[in-house]
Amino acid sequence: MKNSVADFVVYGKIFTSEDDKIAEAFAVKDGKFVYVGDKTGAEAFVEKGKTEIIDYTGKGLVMPSCGNGHAHYSIGIGIPKVGTTIDRNDTPEKFLLEVLPVVVNKAKENGAKAIFGFGWQMLLFEKNMPTRQDLDKICSDIPMYLADEEGHKALVNTLALVNAGIMAQDGTVLKKEVRGGEIVFGADGTPNGFLKEQAGTYTRSFLDNDYLFSVDLAKETLADIQKRLLSEGYTMYLDGWGNYFFNESYFKAAQQMDKAGDMQFVLGLTYEFESWMDIDKNFDKALGVQKYASTHVKPNWVKLFMDGTVETGTGFVDPLYSGGKQGIVNWSEEEVTDITRKANSNGLSMHIHTMGNKAVNRAVNAYINGGKDELRNTLVHVHQVFPSDYKRMADHNIYVTSGMLWHHVEDEVQEVLPSMVPEGMGDKSYPMKSFFDNGVNVTSHSDFPALSGSPDDPLGIIEVAVTGQCYMETGKPWWTEELLTREQAITALTINIAKQMFLENERGSISTGKYADFLLVNKDILSCPATEIHTAKLEATYFEGKKVFG
Repeated sequence: MKNSVADFVVYGKIFTSEDDKIAEAFAVKDGKFVYVGDKTGAEAFVEKGKTEIIDYTGKGLVMPSCGNGHAHYSIGIGIPKVGTTIDRNDTPEKFLLEVLPVVVNKAKENGAKAIFGFGWQMLLFEKNMPTRQDLDKICSDIPMYLADEEGHKALVNTLALVNAGIMAQDGTVLKKEVRGGEIVFGADGTPNGFLKEQAGTYTRSFLDNDYLFSVDLAKETLADIQKRLLSEGYTMYLDGWGNYFFNESYFKAAQQMDKAGDMQFVLGLTYEFESWMDIDKNFDKALGVQKYASTHVKPNWVKLFMDGTVETGTGFVDPLYSGGKQGIVNWSEEEVTDITRKANSNGLSMHIHTMGNKAVNRAVNAYINGGKDELRNTLVHVHQVFPSDYKRMADHNIYVTSGMLWHHVEDEVQEVLPSMVPEGMGDKSYPMKSFFDNGVNVTSHSDFPALSGSPDDPLGIIEVAVTGQCYMETGKPWWTEELLTREQAITALTINIAKQMFLENERGSISTGKYADFLLVNKDILSCPATEIHTAKLEATYFEGKKVFG
């Protein structure tokens, strides 16, 4: 049987993400790989004048395009359109005296109904935290919500608290707590404008979110998201907060973009449940957005926050923090088990933020007792794990999308970290190798814009995972026992993410019959010095056989 004539063939060093195999060539026809193997075999698919030859021999590495297992580009790229991005190095003084006045003036000129911001750093702010009164001096007639770089804490003005029913304009306290969060109070006995975890999401839900994130703005944002993803080598992306603005704008915009033929990546969307919400109503909404599914849009996940972050004192941990303090816990095991059972029975997978080891354990218990193994329920971030939970994850097909980009700590923080976290966690965080060792499908995520001084692109993340260091700082290699090989890091970014998104039969590796999604990288990142991986440049991104970047 005569081979079909390929549209193009590629020669070079090709990492396939198929059991670490290296190929010499592949052929592509109608957007899919029709041959992968040696150069001689590929030549049979070449017809002069009809087949383009891309000879990348000796120029670097050809590899599958990458995926991002959890991030928030809709927020990070959308924020400058609806508010402001605050530099993580800005001090509280600069924030109040320089940043906010400019933001407020711009908002008032544009007739804004809400002011939104993101990015301040807790470590810089915690000893001199701005109050609602400080914010009121700058703006008291438009509600303000200013999230920290992790998205787990927020600063708000009085009007935002009044609109949320937390306090009256005269200072009367109307609500002292929000489940799964903390309303911080000042010395005068009233909320001081600092909100933690679910207290923040609750207050944010009272903003004019349709104004902040309309369908038109979501479409504009998605176009910018796509440009960024393709420029970094991502063609699979699972958004960790599809309903961040408490509406369906993002879902609608994604479907419209895809049906117009303009989507050049696969988008997974989560629907988040907050612990203060009516769960039955939220399930109706999560099932309702399934109508926005399309060829490249997959709204198939339910998202929960189990806890906060270990480093800032809100992780669900064992042992406890200094002084016997426990972090913030959003859900009981029974609740998560019930939610998992209902989600999985409706074909939806779970996607739970779990930082502390007790948060991980609670989610694992819920997945085992309430879930279906074939739904690939996923743990997100994973700062710590009880050793006994690794095998349970593997046995029940529980996935992990790991904070491997955070597997580094600068020297100054390494010195103080033991005083910030529970005993035994001061010199280790974000395991990686143990997942591979125990047969757990682990993927990479960037959590953008919550980068915390880490790289967002695959090449930068690979270097961190291999070295335990970040090129943007000075720090001794972090928890070296958990470092990955280069092949493992690439696997976590390619075929493993395809599996997380149920795409492995069509994407994630260079294999005959799959879509031709691949990258041309101008350096062989499998053999170059490990500390030079981040210097490699992406020369081209291909999606379904078409060059979409480069």
